[in-house]
Amino acid sequence: MPPGDRVDPLLQINFLLEIDGITRGAFTEVSGLTAEQETVDYREGSEDTVVRKLPGLKTFTNIMLKRGWTQDAELWEWRKTTIDGVTERKAGAIIVLDEARQEALRFSFREGWICKWEGPQLNSTTNEVAIESIEICHEGLEMVT
Repeated sequence: MPPGDRVDPLLQINFLLEIDGITRGAFTEVSGLTAEQETVDYREGSEDTVVRKLPGLKTFTNIMLKRGWTQDAELWEWRKTTIDGVTERKAGAIIVLDEARQEALRFSFREGWICKWEGPQLNSTTNEVAIESIEICHEGLEMVT
């Protein structure tokens, strides 16, 4: 491989959350970027030894995010729309950045809403950052390179 053609793996420390085209800040942790599909077993009447595997329903795991708690209440306000009975669904993306902090990979979701918000654990005997956690339920995940 000639010099300069090296392709290093992306580091897991550089990523952002984008909601409706607006970056909502850097999070310390993201998980749940999972897409699964059930299988349906089908046996054709003329074949006695083979069970066919057909694709079934698609499911997407909730996206879980954690970040240092700030006074930015926009995520709480989004969660509150569901609490108040008027769920506001939004499109968004988890953007993975390369070492130059340029977009390298994007996980786009659609019809998302915050189904869980967890405020920070407060403890006056420690010297740690207060962490806010959210879970975004959604109806589709796509990886864009």
